[in-house]
Amino acid sequence: MSFDKKVTIAHLSDLHFASKNDRYLTARLDTMLGEFVRRKYDHLVMTGDLIDTASPALWTIIRDALVRHGLFDWTKTTVIPGNHDLIDLEEEMRFYNALNPDDRSRQHRVDDRLRQFNAIFRPLITDNGDALAGVPFVKVMRLGGISLSFVAVNTVDPWSGLDNPAGARGSVSPETLRALQEPGVRQVLDDTFIIGLCHHAYKVYGTGALVDQVFDWTMEFKNRDEYLKAMKNLGVRLVLHGHFHRFQVYQANGINFINGGSFRYSPERYGELVINADGRWSHRFVNLALKK
Repeated sequence: MSFDKKVTIAHLSDLHFASKNDRYLTARLDTMLGEFVRRKYDHLVMTGDLIDTASPALWTIIRDALVRHGLFDWTKTTVIPGNHDLIDLEEEMRFYNALNPDDRSRQHRVDDRLRQFNAIFRPLITDNGDALAGVPFVKVMRLGGISLSFVAVNTVDPWSGLDNPAGARGSVSPETLRALQEPGVRQVLDDTFIIGLCHHAYKVYGTGALVDQVFDWTMEFKNRDEYLKAMKNLGVRLVLHGHFHRFQVYQANGINFINGGSFRYSPERYGELVINADGRWSHRFVNLALKK
């Protein structure tokens, strides 16, 4: 699938592994990753919710699968976390946590899991052994004769009984937004095809219907317009995300957003992105013919 002066990227999202004993989903993931290797994709992107229960031990399912297929490599795979990776709803809704007025403890739990996520997946985040590297990050590579960069951010907000009762609302932190405005970031990205990576969806339903508005609120990317502005300022061409389990492509202010759907619920489907040397790109959703 790799041709001269082209980069091919496979996109998966929302795997939602809930147990190391889920042999069905593990087998499906092995099938999918094996197909990526067979088709010779240049890179794989996973946009969060790798697991379902925020148990760091389960991230090893993903890591080990990538290792088995020779994909646990900085040049071959990029991953970011989602809300189910960093928020344990059962833990947050325990009586003593839910009624604790100190929001800092909730943020601390998210930050602690993010540190553990970074530790497990650091070989995919940095290629120079930086022990402090983690999400958010900028990754610049040369693949297929093309300079490609990823701008990856964390959009997970801590649980809140009033503001985030399902743990599914999110935002990009003010610190990250400020960091993205630094001149050095733009300089690093110069002359590359820039792709944004986040978990939360810029668009959910957005129909105006009351029932959809309620769902939209629980899944909301709260400062999505600030994020969009930051991406525009950096020259981002498109954004890959997940969260809302729908395979779709849409636009916002000239930037294309690609929703990777959910591998757990559609383990035969993935996104394929092809980038040409002249900056043109194409995308399609691919369905594998899997045995039941």
